[in-house]
Amino acid sequence: MRHEQDEDVVDAAALRARLRHVYWIGGGSGGGKSTIARRLAGRHGWRLYATDDVMSDHAGRTTPQEAPLLHRFIAMDMDERWVNRSPETMFETFHWFRGEGFGLIVEDLLRLPRQTRVVVEGFRLLPHLVRPLLATPEQAVWLLPTPEFRQAAIRSRAVPGEGFVWQTSDPVKAGRNIAERDRMFTTRLQEETERLHLQAIHVDTTMTEDDLAERVEAAFGL
Repeated sequence: MRHEQDEDVVDAAALRARLRHVYWIGGGSGGGKSTIARRLAGRHGWRLYATDDVMSDHAGRTTPQEAPLLHRFIAMDMDERWVNRSPETMFETFHWFRGEGFGLIVEDLLRLPRQTRVVVEGFRLLPHLVRPLLATPEQAVWLLPTPEFRQAAIRSRAVPGEGFVWQTSDPVKAGRNIAERDRMFTTRLQEETERLHLQAIHVDTTMTEDDLAERVEAAFGL
């Protein structure tokens, strides 16, 4: 038993060493993760890995046994996903919020060349899953948007009639459900980062993109 535990410790240390060149930006929806990650990648010549871009690929690489919540979600119609369920149920059963498919993110990162630093971003980067992969806490930060900041971000990107909520029978209710679900998710992230002593930045409407980029760079020790 002790031999197996020793091997696990060695494996964890080796994984942290292999991912030492990776910087992680997690956080709530609409918190500026993608914007800041693209900006850092461009400024420093890093590779950008956006977890949103690989969700379809990852869904296709899982089985119902490996990701039961994901495959249950895939089988639902749009109203079942976003209108007919409570925000609490949506939050507790949303597959990416439960860490399904996170191992595929790690697999992808391990395949990338280690000569170039990587910035990985997305809401799928749950603090308790990322923490064991960090050689140092300065490799990761979570952006926690206030409700006002998130609403402003959504309004700036919204195009009437476009987006998945318009594929439901009640786009207004779907939007409210998603907003409440995401508020609960941001609260969970705040609790986790505090408990695990990880870096978090509260993003509000007084903060400019330049301000946020500077704070993230400072968190990374750049």
